[in-house]
Amino acid sequence: MTTDSTRLVSGALDVAAELAETQRALREISLMIEQSQSELAKLANRNASITTHLQQLQGRIEQTPSQEVRIAYEAAIDAQQRLFVMRGQLDKLQGDREHLGKYKNALQQLSSSASSAAGAGAEKASIAEIEMVVNAQEAERQRLSRLMHDGPAQAMSNFILQTEIATRLLDADPQQAKEELTSLKNAALGTFQKLRNFIFELRPMMLDDLGLSPTVRKYLEAFKEQTGIDATVTVTGTERRLEPYLEVMIFRAIQELLGNAARHSQAASIKMQLDIGSDSVRVSVDDNGKGFDAEAAATSSSLGLRLIKERTDMLGGTFDVDSAVGKGTRVVFSVPVHF
Repeated sequence: MTTDSTRLVSGALDVAAELAETQRALREISLMIEQSQSELAKLANRNASITTHLQQLQGRIEQTPSQEVRIAYEAAIDAQQRLFVMRGQLDKLQGDREHLGKYKNALQQLSSSASSAAGAGAEKASIAEIEMVVNAQEAERQRLSRLMHDGPAQAMSNFILQTEIATRLLDADPQQAKEELTSLKNAALGTFQKLRNFIFELRPMMLDDLGLSPTVRKYLEAFKEQTGIDATVTVTGTERRLEPYLEVMIFRAIQELLGNAARHSQAASIKMQLDIGSDSVRVSVDDNGKGFDAEAAATSSSLGLRLIKERTDMLGGTFDVDSAVGKGTRVVFSVPVHF
C-alpha cells in the first residue's frame, strides 16, 4: 500500500470514529432536550401561578403586610430566574444539536468521499472541509457567548442588586421599596425585549416557519430600530422556500454583513437586495460607511468575510467585495439553488 493510500485509509478511519462520536453526542443531547422541555413546562406553570398571586397582591398592596409582599416578590424573582436559566439551557442544547446535526451530515459526506478518494488531493480537500466546519462552529459560539455576556448576563446581575436594595427597604422605607420594585419591573421589561432580540439572533423561528424573505424583512426592521441606521431591503424574484441549510447560510451571511456595516464601517445607510432567481439566490449589501482596504481584508480573519466566502465556494457560488477607504462597501454573493 502506498503512502498516499495509507493516509487515505487512516483519514477515513478518523472520520468514521468522529462520526460515531458525533452520533452518540446527538443521542445524548436529544435526551437532555426532552428532559429540559419537561422541566421547562413545570417551571412555566409555577411562574404563571406566582405571577397571578403577585398581581392579586398588587391590587391590595396597601393592606398587605410588608413581609408577605417581600416573600411574594422573592418567589416571583426566583421563579423567573429559574425559568430564564432553563430556557437558556434549552436554547443552548437545541443550538448544540443543530450544530452537531450539520457536523454529522458533513462527516457523512466526508466519509463517503474518503472511501472513494484515490489521491492525496482528495485527502487534503477533506481535511480542509472538516477544518472549515469546526471554524464555523467556533466562530458562532464566540459570537453568541459575547452577546450573552454583554446582554442578559449583565442584566441579571443588575436585577439581583436591585432586589437586594428593595428587600432592605421594605421595612425601613416601604415607599422607596415600592419605587425600587417599579424600577426593577421596568428594567425587567427592557431586558425581556433584549432577550427576545437575542433569541431572534440565536435562531429566528420565522426562518423555520415562514422562510428566508419574511425573516430578512423582520430582521432589517429590528436592526434599524436597534442601531438607528437607515437600512432597507428589496426582495425580487420568486419568493419561495429554499433548502433549510441554504436559508440558514444566507441569513447568517446577511447578519454578518449588516453587523460589519454597523460595527466596523460605521455606516449611516445600508441598502440590501435579495434576489431569488430560478437557479440562484443573489444578495448584495451596500453601505455608505468609511470602507476598508479590500485586499488586506481578504487575508484577515477579523471580519466574517472569509467565512462567507468559504461557504459560498463550498456551495459552488460566487463572492465579491468592492470597498476602499472612505468610499463605503459593497458585498455581493450568490449561491446556486435547485427548486
